[in-house]
Amino acid sequence: MIEDANIIYLDNNATTQLDPLVLEEMTPFLAKYYGNPSSGYRFGTQVREAVNRARERLASLFRCRVEEIVFTSCGTESNNAALNSALEMDPARQHIVTSAVEHSAIRRHCEHLAKNGCEVTFVSVDGEGNLDLDELERAIRAETAIVSVMWANNETGVVFPMEQIAEIARRKSVLFHTDAVQAVGKVEIDLSSSPINFLSLSAHKLYGPKGVGALYVNRRSRFRPSLIGGGQENGRRPGTENVASIVALGKAAECAALAMADEKTRVRAMRDRFETTLLKKISGTFVNGNHQARLSNTSNISFTGIDSGAALILLDQHGICCSAGSACRTGSLEASHVLRAMKLSDERARSNVRFSFGRFNAQADVDKALEIVPKVIAKLRAVSHAERPGLEPALA
Repeated sequence: MIEDANIIYLDNNATTQLDPLVLEEMTPFLAKYYGNPSSGYRFGTQVREAVNRARERLASLFRCRVEEIVFTSCGTESNNAALNSALEMDPARQHIVTSAVEHSAIRRHCEHLAKNGCEVTFVSVDGEGNLDLDELERAIRAETAIVSVMWANNETGVVFPMEQIAEIARRKSVLFHTDAVQAVGKVEIDLSSSPINFLSLSAHKLYGPKGVGALYVNRRSRFRPSLIGGGQENGRRPGTENVASIVALGKAAECAALAMADEKTRVRAMRDRFETTLLKKISGTFVNGNHQARLSNTSNISFTGIDSGAALILLDQHGICCSAGSACRTGSLEASHVLRAMKLSDERARSNVRFSFGRFNAQADVDKALEIVPKVIAKLRAVSHAERPGLEPALA
């Protein structure tokens, strides 16, 4: 096993370290308090109270009502549930509007639905990853069941103007869903008076455990569950609750509220120093995505003249954990669909590396990474040049 001391973890958009406070809170529910929350006796009701407390903590983070929180197994399930419900509610409305840069949890589900008779419109983005809101509004029509747009992109960190998009959907009398998996804990989310109907999240992007998530369902929005079974989660998500993980998600939400300022200052400062230094040290280097409307922890950089897959292997050998986009497409030989949607050159799309910082990173991690990354890029460019003598790397 690789020890934690030997790695520099810069892939927090893929998953996050379990916060020790979260682990401490969930541990008793793995062994000591093992009752079924649906049971009527006290040993079960005390467990149900812990689930309710977790729901309160998550509702507090979003400034919404507790009954609007539905616990699920992950962000993907939450996304699927929102889209499926909207389509089932009205057989006359079988059209979805989404963006061209969604996570595979939305994109592949939409592609599957399209093969089975549903129509899907993928709204384009510009070279900085910004969504064309005029195109989005024009795409909505009478048959549209739901608009689904992510709050923040998992590869570039670009943040979309969520309230504006949700308001467009509201004016058109269409349901609106956002995949907020990357945004929760990094940006302020106030659902108290928002036109957002559904919002998805996942605990493991929030310093919680894997295997638990939630779906916000606005109390005024009709919702039909995808799963059929018991009456758990007020009949909206049957199945015995994953109590320990739900408790952990609640604690993670509480910790996120307290750490939000740190995310916006200390983590951003680390990201900015890392990015600025690399741009100065390494020629032919480009930051992908809107530099301003971007998550404070995310840096997607293209190093022209190299292959991102080879870079990841060498960086891993030096103990640096990072990625070439979404963890869900690792191993794919295709260039990132996000960067292709931004109409970047094939060279730039195939030479990108995503570094994402987090709560448990320190300045020492940045120092070490800034020592290693330039050497790795120089080595890869030297190998590439030797294999293709006389050819200079493209710079666009």
